[in-house]
Amino acid sequence: MTIRTSRGFDLAVAHAHLRRSDARLARWMRRIGPLEFDFSARFNSVDALARSILHQQLSGKAATTITARVVALMPRAQISAAGLDALPDEALRAAGVSGNKLAALRDLGARAQAGAIPGATALERMSDAAIIEALTPVRGIGRWTVEMLLMFRLGRPDVLPLDDLGVRQGAALVDELDRPPSARALAQRGACWAPYRSLAGFYLWRVVAHARGKSA
Repeated sequence: MTIRTSRGFDLAVAHAHLRRSDARLARWMRRIGPLEFDFSARFNSVDALARSILHQQLSGKAATTITARVVALMPRAQISAAGLDALPDEALRAAGVSGNKLAALRDLGARAQAGAIPGATALERMSDAAIIEALTPVRGIGRWTVEMLLMFRLGRPDVLPLDDLGVRQGAALVDELDRPPSARALAQRGACWAPYRSLAGFYLWRVVAHARGKSA
């Protein structure tokens, strides 16, 4: 049985389940050690989604720089629908926001102003599927972006981002494959990790980092 709070899950139970259900993954878990997370941090859904939009298809440094410029234009250092609405396009472009991302931010702000973007408290009461359905209509927000919010912000226990290359590369290392599995193959492979596929995903990212560190 999945042990759930409003946010997050019992990591000890999840670790035990993964070690018991998958010997290959368990070997990597022993190498890497236990993972700890704090899912209690407060967040604003518009701010979180806007930051995700700004980070898309950019290196970490460039994304951080542009996001910091946009945040500096906002009241209370948080990207909000009202803050976006108050800024002319020229100000956002001067901060380094591309045309496509500007359109996505405008769509996000308009939907939030119309009440179509659930707040963090509302998201906590919604199912994973309902959150995906509510947020993916936003321009520039795909399933992967929402899955990251589910995993990192809401601490949902059973999310496996099948289209994430890092997760698939981690699965290839765990299973000693020549190439990353397809999304369909990963879904089948990861069935044994349920109902804690999120923790498996966190480990698969760490597997890649660990392997790169070893080869460096």
